[in-house]
Amino acid sequence: MKKSQETRLHILQTAFGLIYSNGYQTTSVDEIIAKTHVTKGAFYYHFKTKDEMGLAILNELLKPAFSAGFIEPLKHSDNALESIYNLIYHLLIDDPSMTLENGCPASNLTQEMTPWNKDFTLALNELSKEWENAMTQAIEKSQKEGIIRVDTDPKEITVFVLSGYWGIRNLGKLETSKSIYFTFLKGLRSYLDSKK
Repeated sequence: MKKSQETRLHILQTAFGLIYSNGYQTTSVDEIIAKTHVTKGAFYYHFKTKDEMGLAILNELLKPAFSAGFIEPLKHSDNALESIYNLIYHLLIDDPSMTLENGCPASNLTQEMTPWNKDFTLALNELSKEWENAMTQAIEKSQKEGIIRVDTDPKEITVFVLSGYWGIRNLGKLETSKSIYFTFLKGLRSYLDSKK
């Protein structure tokens, strides 16, 4: 990797850490520059604006991580209901990249930026739709294989799971205890079992 590419990636990764901890709107370019130890000129060489950098974080950091962590496990699933439960469990309980206090980066950016920035809305919606489609397709595949009842609506299951995940992430931040996650997971297990 060229020095210029290394600098750009360093800026993105450092800015992502600050934004995840403090929020997008409250993280300033000056803070990012101070934390990365790059010059203002170097920052603006790579990104014309803070929003350009924010979109690069979404497209170059979050999108690949989201694809690997949220979507790929569903694409290779033999049993959608088990894969969905295990994925949500992992994201809430075991994933080292997300903290209880800070929640899910994609969810945070959705809440913070979609009212104000159309480009963020489009990029975040694309992430959400990819997850939704992967989950729905996994459910349809399991239906064809007789693992899930044919009278269930794959889209209904998907919307239920996704809305539950986004919601419990926010409750977790308020409760500051993973016990709320376990309560949610128990209910999720019961719901998914009812679809077999």
